[in-house]
Amino acid sequence: MDTPVTNHNIQPRSEFQPLLRLALPILITQLAQMGTILVDTLMAGRVSAVELAGVALGSAFMFPVAMTMMGLIQAVTPTVSQLRGAGRPHEVGEVVRQAFWIALLGAVVTIALMLRAGSFLEFMVVDPRVIPVAVDYLGAVAWGIPGLLGYFVLRAMCDGLGFTRPAMFIAVSALMLKIPLNLIFIHGFMAIPAMGGMGCGVATAIVMWLELSLIVLVTLRPRFAHTGWLTQFSWPDLQHIWRLSKIGVPIGATLFCEMGLFSFVAVLLGRFGADVVAAHTIAINLGGLIFMFPLSLGMAATIRVGFNIGAGQFELASRTAWIAVRVTLGVAICSGTFVVVARDFIAGLYSNDVAVVSLASSLMLFVALFQLFDNAQATTMGALRGYKDTRLPLIFTLVGYWLVGLPVAVVLGFGWLGEPMGAYGFWTGLTVALMFVAACALARLWWLGRNPEMIVRLAAR
Repeated sequence: MDTPVTNHNIQPRSEFQPLLRLALPILITQLAQMGTILVDTLMAGRVSAVELAGVALGSAFMFPVAMTMMGLIQAVTPTVSQLRGAGRPHEVGEVVRQAFWIALLGAVVTIALMLRAGSFLEFMVVDPRVIPVAVDYLGAVAWGIPGLLGYFVLRAMCDGLGFTRPAMFIAVSALMLKIPLNLIFIHGFMAIPAMGGMGCGVATAIVMWLELSLIVLVTLRPRFAHTGWLTQFSWPDLQHIWRLSKIGVPIGATLFCEMGLFSFVAVLLGRFGADVVAAHTIAINLGGLIFMFPLSLGMAATIRVGFNIGAGQFELASRTAWIAVRVTLGVAICSGTFVVVARDFIAGLYSNDVAVVSLASSLMLFVALFQLFDNAQATTMGALRGYKDTRLPLIFTLVGYWLVGLPVAVVLGFGWLGEPMGAYGFWTGLTVALMFVAACALARLWWLGRNPEMIVRLAAR
């Protein structure tokens, strides 16, 4: 790593603009991808609360596993970004080829777990009406997992090189296709029978392979030729895979700790019946939709911070990170206010069931509250990944979500120390977890920006 370059004349505006140029396409991409989940929820909910709960629980089981594997692949983004900043793009190709081997292994593990989901849901004493829908949904989605992880390898390369628009166009195209596919497979069309919640899974698998096909076409363009990712075949290189894994495994584990808690809460709420699960799903969907902005800003911060670290611009990297944090907190205030004002209307878009809408509307108050903490932790975590700082953030997440948030959620939700609060108790626990993680991540970012020796050590990984 080169000696850090500092420039005290750098203006915040000079970093805000490139950060925004990266973040906006990522935001549209993430919203479109979230839109595919939203479409499943809305369309399954119009069939019945049981179909909605089944698809929701299926997604709750799948996403922690899939996101863990995608987290391993996310090591590609800061690695490629730092190589680009250091003027060594010719080394990108080998990084991508080794990442494909990680993706292949990840796909095998993910599919195996998804096909065994029924036993887990039965063990968790979930409403028995919901389990068959969830199992059928997961069985269908499993066929698309290899395509999904392959897509994320090439997307991570594009993002690391600063090309965030291709993924945007692909995600929007996938969303446009998802709606008619859902109509066909949920309700049936001509010789295709009505599949209900399972139809959402079939449509999702088709879309996953479409995304891979499109990203391959994009990366065949001349602008990616200098990476050499297709110029040769590479067998697994354990040393190279280990270097990526040192970065990617903590990212994957961090995502699992976070998404795993949210999914585990959804499963625990299954004991309260389909209506409670449906209401929780509506609220969590809204929170997830709003979460796309801090997530996108964090991904842009990963790219921009990584580039500046690779170029030896340590002070500029720190300024980029804090600009991202300030912007995300401002957005949190605006989005939280919107949720409070429009929560009844939003809940009514998801369901016609009065009980479901009433509970969902109440839970959205929690969504409004924890935006500050969720936005702060998501964007800060993204900035830390730009430094390749992934191990300590994993500890923050593990402790915050599972040793702080979950106990609070269970104690309040099931009423171990008083009257059961149900969904309200579990959402209180989620909020406490996010507060803890956000505080730790912000403190780490502040410390890291003042310790260039640690930055150099992390960059050498």
